[in-house]
Amino acid sequence: MWRALAFLALLALAAYGAVWIADRPGSVTIVWNGYEVATSLAVALVGVLVAALVLGFVWAVVRGIITLPEGIVRGSRERRRAKGYSALSRGMIAVGSGDPLAARRFAGDAERLLGPEPLALLLTAQAAQISGDREGAENAFRRMADESETRVLGLRGLYVEARRREDEGAARAYAAEAARLAPAVTWANEAVLEAQCADGDWSGALDTVERRGSLGLIDRSVSRRQRAVLLTAAAQTHEAGDPDVATERALAAVKLAPDLVPAAVIAGRLLARRGDLRKAAKIVETAWKAGPHPDLAKTYLSLRTGDSVRDRLNRAETLAKLSSWDPESRLAIAQAAFDARSFGQARDAIRPLLSDRPTVRVCLMMARIEEAEHGAGSGKAREWLARAAHAPRDPIWIADGIASETWAPVSPVSGRLDAFVWKAPPNLLSGPAAEAEDEPEDEVVTHAEPSRIAAAPAAPEQPAAPPAGVPVAPPADMPAKDQKPGEPRSYLYG
Repeated sequence: MWRALAFLALLALAAYGAVWIADRPGSVTIVWNGYEVATSLAVALVGVLVAALVLGFVWAVVRGIITLPEGIVRGSRERRRAKGYSALSRGMIAVGSGDPLAARRFAGDAERLLGPEPLALLLTAQAAQISGDREGAENAFRRMADESETRVLGLRGLYVEARRREDEGAARAYAAEAARLAPAVTWANEAVLEAQCADGDWSGALDTVERRGSLGLIDRSVSRRQRAVLLTAAAQTHEAGDPDVATERALAAVKLAPDLVPAAVIAGRLLARRGDLRKAAKIVETAWKAGPHPDLAKTYLSLRTGDSVRDRLNRAETLAKLSSWDPESRLAIAQAAFDARSFGQARDAIRPLLSDRPTVRVCLMMARIEEAEHGAGSGKAREWLARAAHAPRDPIWIADGIASETWAPVSPVSGRLDAFVWKAPPNLLSGPAAEAEDEPEDEVVTHAEPSRIAAAPAAPEQPAAPPAGVPVAPPADMPAKDQKPGEPRSYLYG
């Protein structure tokens, strides 16, 4: 609409100008080279306009002739580029659908038509990957790494290929170079952190985590937790040789994550050796309130060497009050009462845990109480030992499906930091209570420690809890295994 109005305005202006000139007649005389041409002003203006149109047409023809070769070349280049991007699009679809023959054909067409285009190189690499051509994929990634625009992407591909051929040295070098070039790249930071944790370089890993937190690659809470885990790992390393450094690291870890059980245990133990019992007790009590744990109870009860068994029992009762009589606190009281030879109090403390299906530790504690009171061959002691063989398993440290009696900062399977979680494993070996009644009386749980069951009779092996390092169940979040050549998944991102 605005264009129509503008055209009408210009047309009205031109008509007004023509009428104005017609109302004011005049003459134009041109003298050139002995010739004289006289005409009216209106005719002269029309002549000038026609001459301008003719000159413009002639200039357009001349310019078209001059630029014709360049136009032909440009048109050919555009058609070639369009065909290249069409091949690139079809190649990406072929990679996604798992068609290696089509992917390689379109990759060749794209690279031939587009030249060293980053996407063409990426398609070539992925086509080689799904075809099982590892050498071709590495060559494509090296070409990408030589270009400044695609250097980090090429390093990513080289890193993945190095991991697949189990060349950890090359993989670490590629990851470190990528992290240097692009500090905000997540995969490079994670790879560098994994390598540092595998080497036990806790200081370097701590710097990496702090850098990731400052760049916003991870949440602040996750950064604090990971720093606490790394400081705890460093404290574990220095505890035997340099207790001062270990104490400093453990206290820093407790400050970052007061509920981290290993950090509280190490800090409490080292502070107790220094004689700072008040601070040690406060740290352990804080962690105990967040989540009762047998290691915390053991540390708390043995803070002061030389305490009588009654003093240890009083400490156990303090833990019970702090945790509102959590089952773990009842087990701690039962153990302390047992050490004090107060079997009735031990039985009273553990009795509420017997109403539901008691766990292995509860059954073993009851067996110890019965053995101490009535002898190792008593019927009730043998009954509790038999029940322990089929009882639900107690919580244990688990990471990526691997159960361990001791905590570790990284997973032994994936190398993931802070992977171990204190939880009960799947009770795949436990059966209904009716099965326990049908078992012979002399069957016992063979995983019980000698300190738990004194003079336990031999029995067929039927562990009720997984030994350290044994997979308990396939975890849902474990990384996928390496896919075989020909599978449609892109290895660059896997």
